[in-house]
Amino acid sequence: MSYVTNLNISYVKRKTPVRKIVIISVIVLVILIIAGLAAIPPIIMKDMIHLHVDYEMHSPSKYGIEATEVGLTTEDGLRLASWEVKDEEPRGIVIFLSGIHNPSVTAFFGHAKMLADNGYSSLLIEMRAHGKSGGNKIYVGTREYLDTKAGVQYIKSKKEYENVPVIVFGVSMGGATAINSIGEVPEIDGLISISAFSSWPDTFCDNMELMGMPSFITEIEKPFVKLYMGFEYGFGSLKINPLNEIKKLNGRPALLMHSTGDTQVPYESFERLKLAAPGQFDTFTRQGDYHFICREESFAEPWTDEEYSGAILSFLKKNF
Repeated sequence: MSYVTNLNISYVKRKTPVRKIVIISVIVLVILIIAGLAAIPPIIMKDMIHLHVDYEMHSPSKYGIEATEVGLTTEDGLRLASWEVKDEEPRGIVIFLSGIHNPSVTAFFGHAKMLADNGYSSLLIEMRAHGKSGGNKIYVGTREYLDTKAGVQYIKSKKEYENVPVIVFGVSMGGATAINSIGEVPEIDGLISISAFSSWPDTFCDNMELMGMPSFITEIEKPFVKLYMGFEYGFGSLKINPLNEIKKLNGRPALLMHSTGDTQVPYESFERLKLAAPGQFDTFTRQGDYHFICREESFAEPWTDEEYSGAILSFLKKNF
């Protein structure tokens, strides 16, 4: 009997260290996984946002129009370059915003010509940290709405734009900024948003899935993207995102455009924004991977893409 008891005691003594080793190993593994997930956003985003984007500028004369360069100053003290294309008696004025890295907003002079031919003025704003504008950091839409606001303040200071509707038009990050702008700037009267992300963490993780990452891992990753954004931009900035801001349309007309196969801002963002948007709004979808919606061969002369240009001009004529 004593022999059996000694055997049991010996077994317990051998078993306890093994259990501790397993527990410690699991804890270490969990810590390594968390550290790995936390490291992904800064590794990917650091070089994307800490830069000033320099790229090819386009001349308005190339598009057969005249444009006046206008300097703007934001509330946080940045100097921005912008270009004004005037119609003598505008039905409205459209503020253009481009994407995170490409192209320069001056690539939209073709769009400005199309609008001028249909009775609309334009203000093309080169957002902070791009081209001739000041700044060395991209804020993925959380602060760029101040760039739009500077443009709106300029427009409201001009007598020729008294009682003229202001419509903000953005593509990609510019589309997200356009949504944030209409939410934060009540003087904006309408929205055209192309290929906007629903939030930066959403599109960050949607793209991880496109690269083959399981969806359960991307969901775990989102809080780490938000954490990194909080350290980079301030945690108060996290509330400035298209999913929140689109809820503030308050009856103002909006046109949301996206392509079903977009490989830069996946279509899921469009679906989230539609669910979040209140009331009535217009949508336009194109089959395939068309991040700028307009067919590439028509971008310089968007009126040659009749389906795309028709959606934009119909929206403007219906509402403004």
